Amino acid sequence: MKSWKKALRLLLSIAFWVLVWEAAAFGVGNSLLFPTPRIVLRTLWELMKTPLFWKVTGLSLWNVLSGILWALLIGILLAVLTYRVGLLRDLILPMMTVIKATPVASFIVLLLIWIGSAKVPTIITLLIVLPVIWTNLDEGLRRQNPQLREVAAVYRMPAWRRVRLLTLPSVKPYFVSACRTSLGLAWKAGIAAEIIARPRNSIGTMIGDAKNYLNTEEMFAWTLTVILLSLLFEFGFVAILRRLDRRPAEQEDAPC
Repeated sequence: MKSWKKALRLLLSIAFWVLVWEAAAFGVGNSLLFPTPRIVLRTLWELMKTPLFWKVTGLSLWNVLSGILWALLIGILLAVLTYRVGLLRDLILPMMTVIKATPVASFIVLLLIWIGSAKVPTIITLLIVLPVIWTNLDEGLRRQNPQLREVAAVYRMPAWRRVRLLTLPSVKPYFVSACRTSLGLAWKAGIAAEIIARPRNSIGTMIGDAKNYLNTEEMFAWTLTVILLSLLFEFGFVAILRRLDRRPAEQEDAPC
């Protein structure tokens, strides 16, 4: 029952903002400057009928997804290493601070000079997501209960069991928070990199072309595509986590 109420509230909220969009477009009175939701949805539907739409969407999806996966892999590895080696953490922390403070546009321009446009969106996505993942996981590892670790050492609990029963529950909230924060940032940074770098057959390039030709309806349609993909990723991630939380208790190993 609660899920139905939550879904209904979400639909009503979406409907409210669509009406606000419709009212704003009506107030502007010029679809070239601010198209209505109906025009944008119709344009998006027409784009979806073309093979180019799916090719472009697939490439941008790969650019962002590969950047996220690399950031997760490197972030997890660095968090484990910096947790084990304090000196390494002292060396990594300034670099992460610089990455977070540096404007995305500066990284994009530098990468365009160094490696060209094809790999820029993936690397930019990695650079934006990596500090978030590492910072949260590092914090989660350092906030583990030391008394539980001492108990595990006294009872000579195997390393894999310590990780599953002590480390993972401690780190999980920080990991979930990092992923939920970075998923939206990843799409923003990745598409911004595509708009500036203009790799072939990408959503960012299509948005840039639509802007150059004053095709506002198509620019809105491609932007709506990015929003829907970002929401789909976040909802999918949350659904996977909920499913993992609902594992039957029988599957848990017997206590030591």
